[in-house]
Amino acid sequence: MHVTPLAWWLTIGVAVAVLLFDVVVIGRRPHEPSRKEVSIALAAYVGLAMLFGIGVWLVAGHEYGTEFFAGWLTEYSLSVDNLFIFLIIMSRFGVPRQLQQSALLVGIVLALVMRGIFIAVGAAAINEFSWVFYLFGLFLVYTAVKLTKEGAENEDDFEESRLVKAVRRRLPTTPAWHGTRLLVREGGKRLITPMFVVVVALGTTDLLFALDSIPAIYGLTKEPFLVLTANIFALMGLRQLYFLIGGLLERLVYLTYGLAFLLGFIGLKLILHAMHENELPFVNGGRNISWAPDIPIWLSLAVIIGTLVVTTVVSLIASSKMSPEDLDDATGPRGH
Repeated sequence: MHVTPLAWWLTIGVAVAVLLFDVVVIGRRPHEPSRKEVSIALAAYVGLAMLFGIGVWLVAGHEYGTEFFAGWLTEYSLSVDNLFIFLIIMSRFGVPRQLQQSALLVGIVLALVMRGIFIAVGAAAINEFSWVFYLFGLFLVYTAVKLTKEGAENEDDFEESRLVKAVRRRLPTTPAWHGTRLLVREGGKRLITPMFVVVVALGTTDLLFALDSIPAIYGLTKEPFLVLTANIFALMGLRQLYFLIGGLLERLVYLTYGLAFLLGFIGLKLILHAMHENELPFVNGGRNISWAPDIPIWLSLAVIIGTLVVTTVVSLIASSKMSPEDLDDATGPRGH
């Protein structure tokens, strides 16, 4: 896929412009958004992603268009799963509702920066070492098995990262919230605010999420441009989704297992692709024949959509039959 430098810069420029618009709007008036507000914004982001995918389909061909949609859906589903952790972080630190938008926005910006770094590193590794697909694939299969064994965790099982604990232990902190400010001066001393600690918690969480989301999408497309744009569109609507379906998240009791299946499927796809690319042969009549199948992207997209639909439907049916106590036990933060 040939992407001109102009297309790269336009894509990055538009993403930065949208984020700056969000920063200015939220910064001027921190508030808890209404359902109408987040619904309109979320519909706009999803619509833009659909239009972009159709544009890729028409300009670059159906294969790249399918790769974008498969990558976007995968990253979006992983991002939805990550909302559980965001909910717990907001609850644990007691972030006021009117400040949660600002905290989420900072977390999303940090996620975009870190994922951009991971995308560049991943692209360079793939270009230099074809065997990196084996590492990506094995890591995703390991993550899938780990998720399946752990299942949904309870809120009490959630632990702060070592960095967050170090920040709270070593840096002077004020217990009072000061809006969106990260630092304040009290009694002649400069102190960090609870918002600073929340930002650190979100940032370290985003870093962990990137460890499986980037290998996962590289299992669906090797085009860095599609990897970047799929991540941008998946993250841009995350803030609105947080406020729109916060209650619905508790009803997706089998989401962890659905995502574990997807990560395992993509991991096996990566391993098979590595075998196919490396042409590990067996001898048959004096000819070398590559025996490893390469799973087509259309099949990957069908598996992704089917898994998400089945997981959502089964979760909603099961949760509707659970008591509130059983539902609390079945749900919780679904971290990777």
